[in-house]
Amino acid sequence: MMGSLQTESAQSRPDLLAAPVAKALAVWPVEGPIDADQVLVAPIDPTLADTAAFCEAYGVTLAESANCVIVAGSRGGVAKYAACIVLATTRADVNGVVRRQLDVRKASFAPMDDAVSLTGMEYGGITPIGLPADWPILVDSRVVATPHVIVGSGVRHSKIAIAGPALGALPNAVVIDGLAREVS
Repeated sequence: MMGSLQTESAQSRPDLLAAPVAKALAVWPVEGPIDADQVLVAPIDPTLADTAAFCEAYGVTLAESANCVIVAGSRGGVAKYAACIVLATTRADVNGVVRRQLDVRKASFAPMDDAVSLTGMEYGGITPIGLPADWPILVDSRVVATPHVIVGSGVRHSKIAIAGPALGALPNAVVIDGLAREVS
């Protein structure tokens, strides 16, 4: 249990997950750093889904909370998307590391409408579990080094608790040192 969250197996509570997240957990790889039944979910007040408010209300530190942001760029008229997973104490280096990783001229946070429609998840609850299969998932090495982190569940009324190393083992995940910079 992290903070005051009341967690239970995410597979047993699809009502607390966005449809793409529940679908991904249903086919979670048996072999990996964590079993699907170790992916936990906890209901939260949806008005407290934003990181700072959530951490304060539920007694979770920013260092154990991870954010999943969708980044977009293009090259030659072809749009490219990626998810970036960074600790809440950091910010993704979108126009440096992420831009180079995507091999685009300029990268920026995807517009909210695009992020929501392409992921099938709610804004403010987007998670790396259940994203489109062809998207790279860029994971800051500090996330993987964290024993357990809290991330979105695809909806604003719950959060997922998962081992940091499991996020680095997701399909299409690339663990990157220096993906994010500390927030001062």
